Amino acid sequence: MKIQNLGPADGSKKEIKRLGRGIGSGTGKTCCKGHKGQWARSGGGVRPGFEGGQMPLTRRVPKRGFTNIFKKQYSIVNISILDSFDAGTVINADTLLSCGVLKKVEPYGLKILGNGELTKALTVQAACFSENAKVAIEKAGGTVEVL
Repeated sequence: MKIQNLGPADGSKKEIKRLGRGIGSGTGKTCCKGHKGQWARSGGGVRPGFEGGQMPLTRRVPKRGFTNIFKKQYSIVNISILDSFDAGTVINADTLLSCGVLKKVEPYGLKILGNGELTKALTVQAACFSENAKVAIEKAGGTVEVL
């Protein structure tokens, strides 16, 4: 392979359709827009979702629920996942990010939930703990630190 032989893949580049360039081009006169009417005008047409004056679908369908703008979003981890770490490890959001357990830390930080079993003594640092998680960590001989 030589640099002079490189080029775009077949079918990846398409020539633009030149409108209004004579009858012979096939796209002359009305430029594929038909005769007169709203769609033939420059800037013509209607906004997306417009149904010709009929009540639009977005308004006909009933609405339900709402989005709570005051909701606190935590990155959630169960204690069953923490059991894979070595005994005596200090576990926080940064540790879990570097190990690949978390993809990102949510705005309110890390929350530990009590699903599963913990058999090792760990120091867990998080913004929030469920009651079951606190009991399980302390029962295994670990410590709970609320940040």
